[in-house]
Amino acid sequence: MPRLAAPPYGITMHDLYLYNEGALYQSYRTFGAHRMKWKRRLGVRFTVWAPNAVSVGVAGDFNDWDGSNDQLERFGTSGVWSGFIPGLKEGARYKYEIIASDGTKLLKADPYAFGSELRPNTASVVTDLNGYEWNDSAWMDNKRSTFDRPLLIYEVHAGSWKIHGKEQFLSYSELADQLVDYAASMGYTHIELMPLAEHPFDRSWGYQITGFYAATSRYGSPKQLMHFVDRCHQMGLGVILDWVPGHFVKDEHGLREFDGTPLYEGPNWRKAEKPLWGTLSFDFGRSEVVGYLISNALFWLDYFHIDGLRVDAVAHMVDLHMDKPPDLCTLNPYGGKEDLDALRFLRTLNEIVFHYYPETLMIAEDSSAQPAVTSPTYLGGLGFNYKWNMGWMNDILRYMLLDPADRKYHHNLITFSLLYAFSENYVLPLSHDEVVHGKRSLLHKMPGSYEDKFAQLRLLYGYWMTHPGKKLLFMGSEWGQFDEWKDLDQLDWMILDYPLHASMHRYVRRLNGVYRSTPALWECDREPDSFRWIDVHNTEQSVISYERRGRERDTISVVICNFSNHDYGHYRVGVPEEGFYELTIHSGEDGSEDSGTTSAWAVHSDPIPYHGRDHSIEFRLMPFSFLLFTYEGRG
Repeated sequence: MPRLAAPPYGITMHDLYLYNEGALYQSYRTFGAHRMKWKRRLGVRFTVWAPNAVSVGVAGDFNDWDGSNDQLERFGTSGVWSGFIPGLKEGARYKYEIIASDGTKLLKADPYAFGSELRPNTASVVTDLNGYEWNDSAWMDNKRSTFDRPLLIYEVHAGSWKIHGKEQFLSYSELADQLVDYAASMGYTHIELMPLAEHPFDRSWGYQITGFYAATSRYGSPKQLMHFVDRCHQMGLGVILDWVPGHFVKDEHGLREFDGTPLYEGPNWRKAEKPLWGTLSFDFGRSEVVGYLISNALFWLDYFHIDGLRVDAVAHMVDLHMDKPPDLCTLNPYGGKEDLDALRFLRTLNEIVFHYYPETLMIAEDSSAQPAVTSPTYLGGLGFNYKWNMGWMNDILRYMLLDPADRKYHHNLITFSLLYAFSENYVLPLSHDEVVHGKRSLLHKMPGSYEDKFAQLRLLYGYWMTHPGKKLLFMGSEWGQFDEWKDLDQLDWMILDYPLHASMHRYVRRLNGVYRSTPALWECDREPDSFRWIDVHNTEQSVISYERRGRERDTISVVICNFSNHDYGHYRVGVPEEGFYELTIHSGEDGSEDSGTTSAWAVHSDPIPYHGRDHSIEFRLMPFSFLLFTYEGRG
């Protein structure tokens, strides 16, 4: 195939230069299948990177899957191939027919395809993403930082929140009505969707991807997904998408050995292999691969108005040894196990995303000890604005699993997190990973009787909601789903017919509302002065108490958590100011407005010094209870 000195079809030499440099950050506007007019004829332009291919054609349902007559042309030494097929319309199915250097013929899905066939079929689909009329300008024009605002995330797997039947999923349009209304009514600020890029296997939950630019066809069309996001914004909900730049599946039609050579995964197979998941790591040292991934991040923010990306498995990206047997471990050029290319990629990713979309949430799902994950890149950080606090999550769940009688011996599990709570900008996750693979649901983790389980889960939620950091809760946990997550079925909605689960549901909705209306719980989340221990040392009774503070001097909340099964009839706590303290919420309340158990009383402080304060309050502290008092002034 002859090489063209200058590319036609509206592509410029500058585009190709930027692409090879990894700096064509909106490469999805150039690569893939785009409907256009060329020489007065309507059709589709196809553009693909396959530098080691002998030839590239387009095979599809329009030419009996024979690409020999629809060949692409190669542009110089760029490794980029492009061509125009007149008369082709939206909905056409296609793959790239690639002849490798050894003569092997490969049929590959388009890495930039905007649409894919419903699995188990694997062809790409010509899809036009233009033309959707957005109605979220008020939301988009008023985006700003969430550092000093409430951030309360509802994590959802779209294929099992609700379903019509086995493999009969709700569409994006149905989710736009049912899920959006539900999340808004519960008081969440954001919905986080587990990955929606096209993937071949349902039970990978979207984390093993073949079509990074194609919204999965399981739930409908890309424009239906746009409608879902649009309606979220109209209802005051942000949308976060789980994004997976660390690896890809080995399926034959995917990115693996795309042009007959290890292109996206790189030549070092030991470095590329991800044995834990049976996938391949991206080659973060290759500029075209880096550009492909950064463009993908911008793509979701651009076309779909996504508000944030939760970047999956950061620890696996930056650690060359993580979850690998010794024979697959490699070292960087300096003899260390850090993947320097991956670290450089993450810094560049965040710089570029924030350049184009400054108010984006970039959240690292990171279990490593990598420092400064949420520090700016110009200070040596990775440049994220949030990081999941996996240490806090592991400690509190270990603690809650203990027999209450043994908790006093492990008191540090509920206090240690405050030693580092302000070292990063944290999200406190109670996510899907904690309620699968035999780990049991959050409710079922709690020890003791059926009633004790509910009491302790309410307590856990109160501690979680008042601990410094933003919040994330997995679907079903809000009513105490008893079974662990069943990814092939829907949530156990019928369990809301049972009084304890219904009461838990109302309590979580009320707790969400209290969080959002209490600035002391989120206004200064990044500042150490926003948290002050009242009593951190009461190991014998397994009780902790602390203050949360907002910007104003009198924006104060006092929190008491009793992790024991003992009733302390006259419990006294020191308070920072003289005056009235209203019991805003407690874990024993029902949560309904007319139940008679909502918090509705206040107590005036006594001039009795306690816990190093000049004043204190006294109250009954029930077993497994959480109480939140709000300072109301001197009255």
